[in-house]
Amino acid sequence: MSKKVAVIMGSDSDFPTVKSALTELKKYGVGFECRVMSAHRTPSDAAEFADNAKANGFGAIICAAGMAAHLAGVIAGHTTLPVIGIPMKSAALEGMDALLATVMMPPGVPVATVGINGAKNAAILAVQMLAISDDELAAKLSAEKKAMAEGVRAKDTALQAEIAAL
Repeated sequence: MSKKVAVIMGSDSDFPTVKSALTELKKYGVGFECRVMSAHRTPSDAAEFADNAKANGFGAIICAAGMAAHLAGVIAGHTTLPVIGIPMKSAALEGMDALLATVMMPPGVPVATVGINGAKNAAILAVQMLAISDDELAAKLSAEKKAMAEGVRAKDTALQAEIAAL
């Protein structure tokens, strides 16, 4: 049985952005659980979840949080699984606060960090991590990269035709 991915949000207000990660995980056939936990308001819940994540069949954990964005760091401090942080855009600093809080981890507690609101990339990175030991997932990723390349080539061909018609 393949490992699943945990997707944890600091607030349910993050769900509209995080939904694209869930869609991407489904596209690859990767199981997931999506939860709301707070590094500040439910720290013991977050720690307990992370402490037991590996035993509960998870292979990677995605954490979305804005502003102080401590969720990914708290989770990473309680597990040996790879943790991917999604810094969420906020009104005050456009997500730069969350980006810096997520990416600036102390030595020994790494958090892989995607761009602000980068939920889709977080899911793809989690799939790539799982694909290290799952040839079926690796084949799906390879097929998707080939499809992306063909899409770019088709756009270039169309552009060249438009330029030739000038």
